Amino acid sequence: MTLSLFDQFMSPWHLGIPLLAISLVLPWVLFPTPTSRWLNNRMLTFQSWFIARFTQQTFLPLNVGGHKWALLLTSLMVFLITLNMLGLLPYTFTPTTQLSLNLGLAVPLWLATVVIGMRNQPTAALGHLLPEGTPTPLIPVLIIIETISLFIRPVALGVRLTANLTAGHLLIQLVSMAVLVLLPMMPVVAVLTAMLLLMLTLLEIAVAMIQAYVFVLLLSLYLQENV
Repeated sequence: MTLSLFDQFMSPWHLGIPLLAISLVLPWVLFPTPTSRWLNNRMLTFQSWFIARFTQQTFLPLNVGGHKWALLLTSLMVFLITLNMLGLLPYTFTPTTQLSLNLGLAVPLWLATVVIGMRNQPTAALGHLLPEGTPTPLIPVLIIIETISLFIRPVALGVRLTANLTAGHLLIQLVSMAVLVLLPMMPVVAVLTAMLLLMLTLLEIAVAMIQAYVFVLLLSLYLQENV
């Protein structure tokens, strides 16, 4: 029986119990927790430095009202990076390849930014639907287009993260299958393909980090428009 290449993206089950919840909780167990000592180890120091730098770069353009989201968005970014990186290990499952999970993260956070804008500054929030200086005949068309683009934002967030990770995993699997097939017939070509696989794996590590950063960065931009 030939298995589909997309079987690796199926949510794992064991004894009739879905393991998706365990895969979502596991990343938090892997992070070292701060201690009460004055001197920390290198891992804690690097973790604190990374979180501080990310928070500074992401929330620098936002005003004071948007700084309340710092803890939430920073935790989300670390969470997504960890899930994406763990999914690159052999015999593991990547929860962020599930569109339902990504939409479950994107839709509530996007909706929260819209609600905040409507509550705090409804005039400015509605003003984004109609650019200044628009000719009168184009006003209804532009309002419809901007409204559609507003509701497409969470879908684009979820689909972007899902598509990039799914494509990367599929490409890695295809190249690794090619290495196994070519190894007994053409060892030299198999070695060159294995080098390509190594470079592709390094690229996927970068993609895993970049996509998590882009997901949170776009949320911060949506928040910037509404605070």
